[in-house]
Amino acid sequence: MSEAALDVRRKKLRWRSWHRGTREMDLLLGSFADAHLADLSEEQLDRFEKLLEAADPDLYCWLLGRDMPPPGIDRDILNMMRNFKFAPRSG
Repeated sequence: MSEAALDVRRKKLRWRSWHRGTREMDLLLGSFADAHLADLSEEQLDRFEKLLEAADPDLYCWLLGRDMPPPGIDRDILNMMRNFKFAPRSG
């Protein structure tokens, strides 16, 4: 995939991250996307996109470690998200 196409994909994923439906997930996923999307490989973007397909309550429980994600969910991005330190945006 070309770099221009990856940039478009990252912008779409960032938008999806900030518009989840619950404010808590918007903040968690949107902040993570702002901090990390530029550095993710195409394969990692695939896995992040798969996580975005999950329902907010499920993803929230996976992030908190309350439940284990199903076997089809790769855990490298999920672990990055768990280790991410949220900091409110300024401005």
